[in-house]
Amino acid sequence: MMKYLALVSPRNMATVATGAGAAFLLAKTIVAGIHSPPYTPEPITLAKLALEDQTQPVSDSGELRGLLKSLSPKLDNYSKNMILHGITRSVYLLDSEASACTYEDLKLVASFMDDPDVSIKIQALHALKAFTGIWKFKIKLQEFVPRILEVITNTWDSDVHVAGLRLLNGLQLPDHTHVLLKKLMPLLMDILQMGSTLAQVQVVKFLTMLAEKEDLLYDIMNCQVHQDFLNLFQPSRSGNLLFELLVFVERLCEGRLTPQYQSVHWQYNELSLHEVLFGEHSHLADNLLSLIIHPEEEVQIQACRVILKLQLNEDGEIIGAHNTDDTLGSFLDDAGIGRPFAESTLISEC
Repeated sequence: MMKYLALVSPRNMATVATGAGAAFLLAKTIVAGIHSPPYTPEPITLAKLALEDQTQPVSDSGELRGLLKSLSPKLDNYSKNMILHGITRSVYLLDSEASACTYEDLKLVASFMDDPDVSIKIQALHALKAFTGIWKFKIKLQEFVPRILEVITNTWDSDVHVAGLRLLNGLQLPDHTHVLLKKLMPLLMDILQMGSTLAQVQVVKFLTMLAEKEDLLYDIMNCQVHQDFLNLFQPSRSGNLLFELLVFVERLCEGRLTPQYQSVHWQYNELSLHEVLFGEHSHLADNLLSLIIHPEEEVQIQACRVILKLQLNEDGEIIGAHNTDDTLGSFLDDAGIGRPFAESTLISEC
């Protein structure tokens, strides 16, 4: 009995109570876990990582400044390539260091567009594209638009076309470049018709932007194209390319029906883009009908949008809303395509 009483001391009681409490909490946790839904961790997105990274103080590594100082036309081609690639990477990753760059740095990088080596031209275009993400250089980069256009149109290389056009598509075009653009329009149209798919996508985006410029619209419309131009609208083409082509045609439809454009009696060449797309003997409608059943939904919808734009009358006013479905329906019926598909496609988008 005395041995038992000796064991029941305040210290031993506290130990026992603590152990019992821990056991109770452990059991409670296990039971709660059994009844709770399974844990599904939230995926960590790149945006979240970027936000978390911004909370950390960033010191100037000097990497970008060092690369710019080492860049020289006297270097061998391999070194120029590697340094320009490093500059591109640093501008994207080191925002504060890129923002600290000067206009002279921009001119230095741009000077390598004149390098005789095509791969170095491409790297220079990539680096300039990276600088478009820096707000203070948005205006300054416009000064290089004429030179970028010359590089694109004087060098028949798919990678040059893609890099240069991606750069131009991220810039505002100064009005003074419109004269040059009119001269280069046939060469841009050649890239659209004969370039690689990636280059075609970029050049049609560029032409779509130009189609919104009132003083360039006629030059685009009257530009000579190949007889098989409408082959670009074949369903077998890349869905991305077809979508951009259809957006381009939609912009042209809108532009040609504006009061400003219709106020002039324009004359078009026989094989002009206007005649191929909108002329009396155009087969564009046949191509559009084949795209309404394209497997990619965005192509289907955009094809329907163009069909509706083609229903615009000469005054630029759309046929009454109550007649639009009937007009499109009869248009599709004549081609052997039922209305339900067109209606289901258009209700959601057009």
